[in-house]
Amino acid sequence: MAKQSPPSLPPLPRATTQGHQARHLLAVPADVEVDEVEVLAMSRFSGARWDVAPASLLGADLPAGRIAAPGEPGVLRLTRHSHVHGPYAPRGDGFETGLPSGTAMVFDVVTPRERWDDPPLPGGGDRDGLARSFPAGLPNREEERVVAWLVAAARRLGGSTRLDVAALWDPAEAARRDAGAGVVLTPDPGAAVDLTVWSDIWLDPQAAHRVLQAVHPRVVLATEGADYQGPPPGIADKPLYPGEKMDPEVRRALHARADDIDIAALQEPVVLDGYGLTIDLGHDGFVTVEVSGDEVLPLLVKELPWAAGGAICYRVVWDPPDLHEAQREFPQPALVVARRRSADLVGKVASAIQGAVGGEIADESEFLLAPEDL
Repeated sequence: MAKQSPPSLPPLPRATTQGHQARHLLAVPADVEVDEVEVLAMSRFSGARWDVAPASLLGADLPAGRIAAPGEPGVLRLTRHSHVHGPYAPRGDGFETGLPSGTAMVFDVVTPRERWDDPPLPGGGDRDGLARSFPAGLPNREEERVVAWLVAAARRLGGSTRLDVAALWDPAEAARRDAGAGVVLTPDPGAAVDLTVWSDIWLDPQAAHRVLQAVHPRVVLATEGADYQGPPPGIADKPLYPGEKMDPEVRRALHARADDIDIAALQEPVVLDGYGLTIDLGHDGFVTVEVSGDEVLPLLVKELPWAAGGAICYRVVWDPPDLHEAQREFPQPALVVARRRSADLVGKVASAIQGAVGGEIADESEFLLAPEDL
């Protein structure tokens, strides 16, 4: 049974949905504050705001909302049709919530119920366990986006999520459809390895190489290529396909024109708009740094003054030795060990880059991280 919360939190109600809606729960431990959930919502949904702010957020900026009355839960709008209600105590109003024992607060998430007609395909990558949470059909459209955010938020906050619970405790909802699976997912924080540094400073390849050499001596620039040798000899005299009727003189003229275009392109100055660096970890796979400009930024980054026109993106990515195994919900112990070692290096690489170029660090879910948390 989940532990008791402070008496000021109301119990989770039996019913909060209508027939066209789905209901999911986000359960968080005692060290999580309500405003942390708000920040994660703002990181993913551009319209996130409090319609009714919990009383614990006195002084919050509420241009359109109000503070909750005593004993009233808050209402955090994600989109026009999806809302987060809470926090609630980790106990139901006359029923058991079935949440993990470390739960201190619960948020009730209501969203449109939108599912695929067919059940999930067996054997595919399902790192988050969604196939067993929605055995009749995975969420799509807005419900898919909300569920993905719930899993990411639970991973970031060290909590859990219980999915598809609308008909478990609400008799009216149970009469409309079968009860949902009500699966509890506790995402492994270690499964999210990749990090991204966003900055307005461009490191040229040699400078980035020097920065990362201080982290790992085997880092190499992935910008070396083979010199272009031109088309294969005699290609202008060969037909494009068997039976091709082109006049040989016309074919040679076309190839000569193509050669002129290639030569002109090769003589142009090289404009570097992206490059990469790699670290070979042997049995643990590779860590790759991909550097490029990007105009599609995380919501909390694009609001910064220096990112108004885009930003430089330094993606630090782990390439596992077995991609299929890495996408399993419960991978083999050898993969978990390799992932743990690689995650430590990914954090050091991202920290070194951020120390050189400043900016912001984001995790795989585009939630921002402080450098000291790496």
